[in-house]
Amino acid sequence: MTDSKPTVLFVCVHNAGRSQMAAGYLAALSGGRVDVLSAGSEPKDRINPTAIEAMAEEGIDIAGSTPKILTVEAVRESDVVITMGCGDACPIFPGKRYEDWELEDPAGKDIVTVRRVRDDIRGRIETLLSEILPAS
Repeated sequence: MTDSKPTVLFVCVHNAGRSQMAAGYLAALSGGRVDVLSAGSEPKDRINPTAIEAMAEEGIDIAGSTPKILTVEAVRESDVVITMGCGDACPIFPGKRYEDWELEDPAGKDIVTVRRVRDDIRGRIETLLSEILPAS
């Protein structure tokens, strides 16, 4: 990681739930100190409405986000790439930090399940922030 603002890319299959919630948390909790990207290997046409609801409970609005296709450029410009069940779809570049977060897919799940996934993501985001940002 350089001294400049780090860029983190979250990747899941549909870019409609897990990666969108993670991106929403990182954007909110980093206070603009991190550039946040998200993408999917097979993006859906809209964000999971239950994920939108669960994040709104936390005061984070992801309703205006749009699922995006994963590109080589997005990986290239990122310092940290976090995958969430997208298999081998993510290109590998030397010098990048890669993590694979095993998270339940919230697609088609009830709000209780999506809240559990959301809370798991928040804890992981808090840990990630402590690792990539200098203490202030």
